Amino acid sequence: MKTTPFTKYHRANGARMAEFAGYDMPIEFTGINDEHATVRNGAGVFDVSHMGEIWVKGPHAFDLLQRITTNDVSKLYDGKVQYSCMPNGHGGIVDDILVYRFDEQTYMLCVNAANTDKDWAHIVEQGKAFGMETGHGKQLYNASDEIAQLAVQGPLAMKIVQKMCNEKVEDMEYYTFRKTMVGGCSAILSATGYTGSGGCEIYVANEDADRLWEALWAAGEEYGLKNIGLGARDTLRLEKGFCLYGNDIDDTTSPIEGGLGWITKFAEGKDFIDRDVLARQKAEGVNRKLVAFRLTERGVPRHGYELADTAGHIIGHVTSGTMSPSLKVGIGMGYVSAAHAVVGTEIAIVIRDRLIRAEVVKLPFV
Repeated sequence: MKTTPFTKYHRANGARMAEFAGYDMPIEFTGINDEHATVRNGAGVFDVSHMGEIWVKGPHAFDLLQRITTNDVSKLYDGKVQYSCMPNGHGGIVDDILVYRFDEQTYMLCVNAANTDKDWAHIVEQGKAFGMETGHGKQLYNASDEIAQLAVQGPLAMKIVQKMCNEKVEDMEYYTFRKTMVGGCSAILSATGYTGSGGCEIYVANEDADRLWEALWAAGEEYGLKNIGLGARDTLRLEKGFCLYGNDIDDTTSPIEGGLGWITKFAEGKDFIDRDVLARQKAEGVNRKLVAFRLTERGVPRHGYELADTAGHIIGHVTSGTMSPSLKVGIGMGYVSAAHAVVGTEIAIVIRDRLIRAEVVKLPFV
């Protein structure tokens, strides 16, 4: 099992650790509800060094990315980040990713930890059509094992990070990034986030991880910065309706089914993988859709539970579910037949052979 440069700090701080995507990761420190509230109201730090980083460079970088991603890379400019996904050639999704544009021939992809090897193999295979070589100094390079990443999230996050930077960063535009010094470390600072509460990600070389960690906690002490585990990361993202790969989207779900039509751009000249299939789905509709639901009776929906109509006929399944720490009610997402996907539709979650009533709602939950 792999570790991150910050694992020693998690253990020293009493984290409950567990394996995730092949890494020994902190699940919780003081408890999911407490950590969740910290991020919603203050500031918390997540170790996300397990995420993958892949460089795509050279004169064909743009062409490759237009081919392998659904979003329109031509809309990017230097310092801009784009949320996208990679179709797999069979109507499903290889992964959902972030695309960072440094210049017209230099891009970095941030990919999901569990998918890094799969994504890398897919990108390398597709790159062959453009004559792209792999390895250090080549057009394609997997730098995942060389980069440490911290996500500082919450309404006070950027006040903390501003103390670590000489240039103005507190008001960075959402989904932008810059190369700058953070806590004395050469870093990529990006304002995206997976919690919906504001904040940033800080990418540094592994050898700078200790220096970054010490600088962050020195800056964050006056703002009550806390460690946050993957448990609260999951409840935070679910309240905002952000998909989790492997749960809400995967190799068997299409971007149209999964509510990602907004990042599936049929721009002129963009011949991306599965374009014809996805264009047909968009025009003709799909048989199932990913929806959000809120329980109207007491209960906690869990991944894998069946979804039913009010008469008890099975119409789908739960992909993500929890007791919302903010709302104190059960919330979740799941795939249902298209006829039951309209906001306001009454459905039910099958919990211990009982039908627990719920309603299809519009995202986000909070």
